[in-house]
Amino acid sequence: MQTELSTISIFVAVVEAGSFSNAAEQLHLTRSAVSKSIARLEDRLGVSLFKRTTRTLSLTAEGTLFYEHSRRALTEITTAETLLDQGKISATGLLRISAPALFGQLYIAPLMVNLAQQHPDLQVELSLNDRTVDLVDDGFDLAIRIGTLPDTTHLIARKLGDHRMLLCATPEYLKRSGPVNTLDDLQQHTTIAYSYSGHLQKWYLQDENKQAYSLKPKAKFMLNDMQAIKKTALSHHGIAWLPDWLIHTELHDGTLLQVLENYSSIYFPIHVVWPNSPYMPLKTRLAIDEFVDCLPQQLTTPI
Repeated sequence: MQTELSTISIFVAVVEAGSFSNAAEQLHLTRSAVSKSIARLEDRLGVSLFKRTTRTLSLTAEGTLFYEHSRRALTEITTAETLLDQGKISATGLLRISAPALFGQLYIAPLMVNLAQQHPDLQVELSLNDRTVDLVDDGFDLAIRIGTLPDTTHLIARKLGDHRMLLCATPEYLKRSGPVNTLDDLQQHTTIAYSYSGHLQKWYLQDENKQAYSLKPKAKFMLNDMQAIKKTALSHHGIAWLPDWLIHTELHDGTLLQVLENYSSIYFPIHVVWPNSPYMPLKTRLAIDEFVDCLPQQLTTPI
């Protein structure tokens, strides 16, 4: 069902003017033109919008409902036109984002600072934690998710890149402890693993034939922070399994070497997700655009 905007404007004018005659005068139309416009609108909607007597004009229940939504729509259109005319399109208000702690610290925070500087009326709150938040219940506009997303109709997702874990160690450690040519060789080496709440993270690898392997390292060092694992590896204490985006620089300058290069890590997608809603605020759209424009390149560039 479609209704012309001009007809809605006439209807709103009649309601606010209190009569067809007053509305016609304000709109510089004849009373007959206003009356015919309202009649066509009622016919199109299939309801009576007004209760008419010889002396009074009042809204029906359906008319009240239609007026409230029509008034709101016209106000939004007027505001949008004003912003366009004045060239004042700018993100405002509070933008709340959730992101994994380390990834958010290294990649999301700088992008949000840049976005906030471009839009002085925008406030940004970035929550850094490894918990999967409920965007609606927890009041977030956006979230960064690493890993396979569950099937849901409540969220919309945009892929930003891939998260890949690599086995690595320093040249000094490998010279001291010997080369690693097979998966079995790992058993003879010191390993540094991620542990959270007493649970040791497994290492997931696949060979050139896409055969997948799940390994539980016999770790000498167990830490619950990827930066700490990286520092331990850089101190020549063993082999670590780390995100490629965390060690780009070290791989590039040779302070870390990839171990078992013929065994690649399974890729985990990186997405930005937001609630499925017919209306997307400008601040949300700008943040998504910032992620899409910048992150894919940054994820493959040393930091």
